[in-house]
Order: sequence, then C-alpha cells, then structure tokens
Amino acid sequence: MGDLNPNGLGTVSPEQHWNLDHVVAELRQARLRWRGAHGRLRELRARELPSREALGEIVQALCGALFPMRLGPPDLRDESEDYYVGHTLDIALNALLAQVRLELAYQARQHGRDSSQAEHDAVDIVRRFAAALPGIRGLLDSDVVAAFQGDPAARSVDEVLLCYPGVVAVTHYRLAHSLYNLGVPLLARMVAEIAHGETGIDIHPGARIGSGFFIDHGTGVVIGETAVIGARVRLYQAVTLGAKRFEVDENSDCGALAKGQPRHPIVEDEVVIYAGATILGRITIGRGSVIGGNVWLTRSVPPGSNITQANLLQESAPQP
Repeated sequence: MGDLNPNGLGTVSPEQHWNLDHVVAELRQARLRWRGAHGRLRELRARELPSREALGEIVQALCGALFPMRLGPPDLRDESEDYYVGHTLDIALNALLAQVRLELAYQARQHGRDSSQAEHDAVDIVRRFAAALPGIRGLLDSDVVAAFQGDPAARSVDEVLLCYPGVVAVTHYRLAHSLYNLGVPLLARMVAEIAHGETGIDIHPGARIGSGFFIDHGTGVVIGETAVIGARVRLYQAVTLGAKRFEVDENSDCGALAKGQPRHPIVEDEVVIYAGATILGRITIGRGSVIGGNVWLTRSVPPGSNITQANLLQESAPQP
C-alpha cells in the first residue's frame, strides 16, 4: 500500500516516490552507451562474466579440501575425511568449470576468436588445476611452518593456519597463481582480490613466490605482478614490492601503459623485509639480506646486505 500524499490527495506508490521508471530508463541508456563504445551491443541472454560470489564459495570449499580437519566442517571425523575431500572437490571443481567457461568465452569475444573450443579448453584447465592441488598443499605446508617458526608469538602450526591473515592471503595466492598460469587471469585476479578485501594484503597472482613464504601481520603489503620472490622470505606489514616507473605502449594511440613488462623487484632466498619498506623497480635484493623498516630502496643490493635508513642516509650525505 502506498504512503499518503503529503498534500492529502490519495496515496503515492513507492515507484512514484523515486521516479523509478525514469531512473531505470536512464540506467539502461548508460549501459547501452557503454556497450556501444566497447562493441557489446548484441543482446545479452545470460551473465557474461565470472561471479565473485561463486568464486568465494569455490575457494572456501578448496581450502576445506586442502585442510579438511582444520578448515573443513566442524563435525568432520577422520574416518570420513577422504569421502569429504572427494565430494567437496567434485562440487568445487564443477563449479569452477562453469566459471572457467565464462572467462574463456569472454576472452574469445574480446579478441574476436571463435569460442567453440572453449568447452574443451575449460575441462582441460580444471583437470590440470585439480592435478596441481597436491603440490599447492605441499607449498602451503612450507608456508605454515615458516609462519610458525618465524613468529615467537605462534604457539602451534594450527594457530597459524586458523588465525593468521598472511596465511589466508598466501593460500588464495597459491590457488590464484595456478589459475593464472593455466590461462584464466581474470579468475585468478578475482580469487586474489577476495583475500585482499579480507586481509588488506594485495598479492598479484602473476607474482612468482617460492616455498616457505611468511607475511607477518600483513596489512598493507603489496606485491606486484612481475615480482619474483625466492624461498624462505619473510615480509612484515606495509611492505611494497612495486614498480618505479611505467612504460607507455608504443602501439597505443592514447598513451596506455605497456602490459606485462618486468617492473617489480626480484627478492632472493632468505631475505627479511621489515615493516613499511618500499622496494621499487626491477632491482635485485641479494640472498640473505635484511631490509630495515621504512627503507625506500630503488637500487639492487648484494647478498648479505643489511640496509637501514641510517646507512642509506650516510651513503647519500655529501662527502667532505
């Protein structure tokens, strides 16, 4: 039932309150302008792009299958563990297949290709992703152990897995990186951004990260697309592994940035980078180095370096 008209002239429906017919029509025009500008004026009969909500459910299920007795259902018993893992993977991988199909069809439209091969390619991608899960579990085991060993406040590996935002972000990254390498970068980015929203840790799925990786505390950490991180590396909160400058695509008429160029740091094995450090450009941080808090670094350093604000200031001071 509509509300009373303030002038006392009968009732006013909610639609009249908000002038919804006009708003809906204007929004439709905005969509048509966008689709026209991007060559998408054909009639849409169904969703064209993957669903972030569906991917969130898939990742949650995959985490349960990877660590069933810790991240699985609360009533799970060890005698039914394998059944739970198999059943959960079957559901999750079929749901993932639907999302992979959407991305491959989207890629085909974007590049003007025939999408008839998408179904076969989607099945192959999900099969290969499933085969990678045991290896991902092995990497995650090394990450959890690194977090336990690297944090004196951690009382058990179970506490680390259940509580640490860095482990949540790295788990999403490991899954996303596999999808990225399998040719579905949009799905990979969406998986990574789910963790980014939850933890404040931004790891691009294209980054390459070795085993035993630990992010302590974590909020504000940024790891760029072309970063390369070795084994047994530890980062603290607000560390940035970013780009120093962005190259412009020479083939672009509008000054668009070049895509995929190596522009982020290489961090070798057993490096520790403390809170607030900013490391920019395609530079190398040598094995076993320690980078102090709030350091701003744009040059390579040799293995075993100990870089602090104080020694950087000494280097830059004018010589007598």
